[in-house]
Amino acid sequence: MTCDEARELLLDAQRGRLPADQRGALEGHQASCEACAHEAAAEALLSEALEGRLPQHAAPVALKRRLAAAWPDAPAAEPAPRRWASWRRALVPALAVGVLLLAALPLYYQRSSGPGEPMVTEAVNDHLRLLSSQHPLDIESGGMHQVKPWFEGRLDFAPVVRFLGDDEFPLRGGAVGYYLDRKAAVFVFHRRLHAVTLLVFRAEGLPWPRRGLERVGGVTAQVTTSRGFNAIVWREGELGYALVSDVDLPELARLVGRLAAAS
Repeated sequence: MTCDEARELLLDAQRGRLPADQRGALEGHQASCEACAHEAAAEALLSEALEGRLPQHAAPVALKRRLAAAWPDAPAAEPAPRRWASWRRALVPALAVGVLLLAALPLYYQRSSGPGEPMVTEAVNDHLRLLSSQHPLDIESGGMHQVKPWFEGRLDFAPVVRFLGDDEFPLRGGAVGYYLDRKAAVFVFHRRLHAVTLLVFRAEGLPWPRRGLERVGGVTAQVTTSRGFNAIVWREGELGYALVSDVDLPELARLVGRLAAAS
C-alpha cells in the first residue's frame, strides 16, 4: 500500500467502514510509515475538534420544507419489478445531478483556491491540532536555549529562530510536527491566555504566492484570516515560517517583527 492509498482510507478507517483486509493493510502500512501514522493521528484530532467541539446548528424550517417537497414520494406497494422501475425513475435524475456536482466541484475549488491558500489551511489545521491535543508539546521550557537544541537529530534541517521569547510573548515549548509533506519545527508562544503557533519548515517546492503580499513586521508575507484565526506566512531563504493565533493581527505582527529582527 502506498502513502497516497493509505491517506485516502483514513476517513473510512475512522468511521469503521473498512473491510478487514483493507484495515489490516492500512494498519500494517502505518506501523512502518511514520508520516502516515502521524497523519492518521492528526486527522483524528482534527475530526474531534471540528465535529465534537464546534457548535451544531439545526437546519432552518424553510430548508427542511423545501427538501421534503423535493423528495420523491414513497412508491405504492407493487410487484418487485414495477417497484424497482418506480425507484429508478426517481433516482436517475438525482444521480445525474450528483454526477454533475462531482464533476464540477473539483473545477470550482481549483478556480477558487489561489496560490498560498493550501499553506494557510495547513497552518491553521496544525494550530487546531495543537489546541485539541492533550500533550501538544514534546519539550516544555521557558527559554529557547533549552528548546532549540532539542530539535537536533529530529529534523532534516536546522530551524532558525533566534527570538528567545519575552514577557509579552513567553515561549512555552516545542514539538516536531508536519507541514504538508515535510517535517516542521513547532514553537509555541503565548500571549496572555492565547496560544501562538510558529511553524518552521523547508521552503522549497511549496506553492508560495507572488501576489497579494503585505509588508508586515519587516518581512513580505501572506496575511490571512481563516476560520477565526489570523495567519502570517512568509519565506526567508531556504526556510518558511507560518505564525497562527486568534490574537489580534497587530499583536501577531509585533511578534513577526521580533522574529524577523532577530533572525
